[in-house]
Amino acid sequence: MAKAFDTWNVLPHGPWTEHAENLRSVVGDLPGMPLKRRMTVVKRSDGGLVIHNPVALAEAAMAALDDWGKPAFLVVPNGYHRLDSANFKRRYPEAKVVCPRGARKKVEEVVPVDLDFDGVPADDVLAFEHLDGVAQSEGVVRVRSVDGVTLIFNDVLFNVPKLPGFSGLVLGLLGSTGGPKITLIGRLFVVKDKAALRAHLERLAAPEVRRLVPGHGDVVAEGAAEVLRAVAGRL
Repeated sequence: MAKAFDTWNVLPHGPWTEHAENLRSVVGDLPGMPLKRRMTVVKRSDGGLVIHNPVALAEAAMAALDDWGKPAFLVVPNGYHRLDSANFKRRYPEAKVVCPRGARKKVEEVVPVDLDFDGVPADDVLAFEHLDGVAQSEGVVRVRSVDGVTLIFNDVLFNVPKLPGFSGLVLGLLGSTGGPKITLIGRLFVVKDKAALRAHLERLAAPEVRRLVPGHGDVVAEGAAEVLRAVAGRL
């Protein structure tokens, strides 16, 4: 597990991508590996921002975030995605830190937690829920936009293409690349009850689902419900 940053450490990252009127994301590097991470931001119906998997950005990109709205919740999506969480809390001290219940001990090693996924105030735009079968170590955020529903995942769902080089070969051998999937590492260290997780993913795969947003890899914007059912079926 990489040590959490104690200063504002900007790694290379891409531009903001707008997925819907209330949903944006940006992809940035991870230290020492070809795998990238995604920060996703949702605007609540009250105008406050929910920042899922905080990633330190260059000041121009952070200014664009601030122009969009005021951060209300900082979501640390599991006990390993903690690199920038303390720095975001220092930057936005009024924002509440949220994490899955089963990840709270790990997250609080670097930043105090205010709420778990069951305690986030209700909103017309988005809802938090713990995923079944993973000991409440991860969850999913359901976002409602004009064009349908988006499901924001973290390490339970990868969608990383095959990557070049030796590191890419290693990630391929570990089953971390090659399309939408639950990776081998995820199966070994995250999933505790395959049947329970499969059933939950199948329930989430409703016709209204428009896109899937993973913590690592590309957004699934075509046939999202069918893709999620296929991923569940391979568990």
